[in-house]
Amino acid sequence: MIDATRGEPSGLITMIAGEAAASAVAQNIFSSLLRYDKNLEFEGELAESWEVSPDQRVITFKLKPGLKWADGQPLTSADVLFTWKLITDDKTRTPYGSDYKLVIQAETPDARTFRVRYAEPYAPAINSWAGLDILPKHLLEGKDINNTAFARNPVGSHYYKLDKWRPGEQISLVRNPLSTQGPAHIERLVSRFIPDEASQFLELMARNIDTMALSPVQYARIFPARPELHRQFSLYKELGNSYTYLGFNLKRKPFNDIRVRKAINYAIDKQELIDGVLLGMGEPVASPYKPGTRWSNPNLRPYSYDPQKARHLLHEAGFRDTNGDGILERNGKPLTFEILTNQNKQREMSAVLIQRRLKEVGIDVKIRVLEWASFIGRFIKTGDFDLVLLGWQLAIDPDQYAIWHSSQQAPGQFNFIGYKNQRVDKLLERGRMELDPDKRMKIYHEFANILLEDSPIVYLFAGYGLQAMHKRVKGIDDPAPPAGIGHNSQDWYIPRPLRRTEISQ
Repeated sequence: MIDATRGEPSGLITMIAGEAAASAVAQNIFSSLLRYDKNLEFEGELAESWEVSPDQRVITFKLKPGLKWADGQPLTSADVLFTWKLITDDKTRTPYGSDYKLVIQAETPDARTFRVRYAEPYAPAINSWAGLDILPKHLLEGKDINNTAFARNPVGSHYYKLDKWRPGEQISLVRNPLSTQGPAHIERLVSRFIPDEASQFLELMARNIDTMALSPVQYARIFPARPELHRQFSLYKELGNSYTYLGFNLKRKPFNDIRVRKAINYAIDKQELIDGVLLGMGEPVASPYKPGTRWSNPNLRPYSYDPQKARHLLHEAGFRDTNGDGILERNGKPLTFEILTNQNKQREMSAVLIQRRLKEVGIDVKIRVLEWASFIGRFIKTGDFDLVLLGWQLAIDPDQYAIWHSSQQAPGQFNFIGYKNQRVDKLLERGRMELDPDKRMKIYHEFANILLEDSPIVYLFAGYGLQAMHKRVKGIDDPAPPAGIGHNSQDWYIPRPLRRTEISQ
C-alpha cells in the first residue's frame, strides 16, 4: 500500500521530531503501553493490564508476556523505564517532557511490571502513556538521543519495521514478523514525499499511490465530475482534531503589542478562508479545541471581520500613513512583516488572502513558503520568524500545557511563539491536576477565554479531513467510528488479485 505525505520526517523518534510527518510513519514502527480503540476508549498495546490506585497517584502496568523488539531482543519493563528517563532528562530536547516529569518515582519490580507514582492525582496520566513510543534500551543506552543515527534507522516493536529510507523520495516499511501485536495483513507500506497536492492527485489517478488527503477542490469538484474516480476510490469526510492558525512571534515588535495582534485578527476574514480555501468544508474556531466537544467553550466567537476596528487599533498603537503610500509607519518604520508557512496549498492560499486583507488596513505582508524540514529546523526551532501559518494536531485529552505554558519555550518545545500569561499558567497547572470532568471543563473554558482575549494567535479554521482510498484496500470501517478510519489499519488487507506486482525500489 502506497500513500503520499507532504513533508519528509526530520527523524523517526517522535519525542525529538515533534511533528506530524514523523508521527505518521513512526506509529507503524513503535508501540506504546496503551492505545485508543475505535470508540476512543483505552486498551492495552504493550500492556496486558493496568491498575490505578484508589488515591489516583499510582499506576501499575503489566506487560504482555514474550514481547520482542524487531531485532529479536526481549522487550521488558526496563525499556519502558529507560524511555521514561530519556523523556524526562533535561538534556533531551523534547516538547513532550512536562507530562512525564510529574512522575516522582518510576520502578520495575520485575521484567513485566512498570509502576509510576505521582505526587498528586494527574488527570491526563493514562492518556500520556498512550502517547509515548517505547524505545529500545539495548540500542540507545549511552547515546545522545538528540543526535543519533537511530532516528534514521530505527528498531521498533510494532506491525512494521524500516526497510529503506530514500531521502527526498520515500520511506518503505515491511511487515515485522516479531510484532508485539501480531502480524499486519499488508506486507509493505510505502510513504512517498510529494509536497504538492496537485502532483499527489496525478499520482493517485495514475494508481501510483493508493490514498491521499484531498483538497476541497479535488473532493467537491473533480471527483463529482469524474465518475470513473468514484468507481476506483472511496471517499471519507470527518472533522479531525486539528485547526489552522496564524501565530505571532511575541518576542518581536510590534507583536508584543496586543492592539496590533487584535487589529490583525479583526482585519482577517475567516469566513472568506472557509469559503474560498475550503469551499465551505470547515468550521470557524474560537478556542484551541475541536468544535462541538465539551472542551470547546460554546460561548466564544471568533473575532469578526471588522477592518474599521483594525484601523482604529493600529492608529491607537501609533501607526500612521505619513507618506501616503498606503502602508502604516511608526517611528519612521513601515508596518511590514513576513508570514512563513510550509509547502501546503491550503496554507499558501490562506496566506495570499490574509496578505490582501492586511494590505487593505495598511500592513505590508510578504509570504515565504518552505520545505517542511527546513521550515522546522531553521525557523521554528530557532524562533527566527515574524508570523507562522501552521496547524495544531490535538490529543484527545484537553491538557495543552506543552503548547501554552510559559515554561515550554526552550528550542524544540511547542511554545515557540513565546506566549506568557501567569493566569493561563495557573489554569493549565490546575487543569492537569483536576480529576472531576465538569470542573476540568470550566478550567479549560476559562483558559480558552483568556487565550482568545490575548490573541497570541489568529484562529483561522478547522477543516474537514477529506480522504481518498483505493477500493483495492479492504477492511476499512465505514462509516468511520469516532477514532477515524485509520484506527484499525493493521486489519486492512488487499486481496491477492489486486496486489501490486512490483513497486519502485
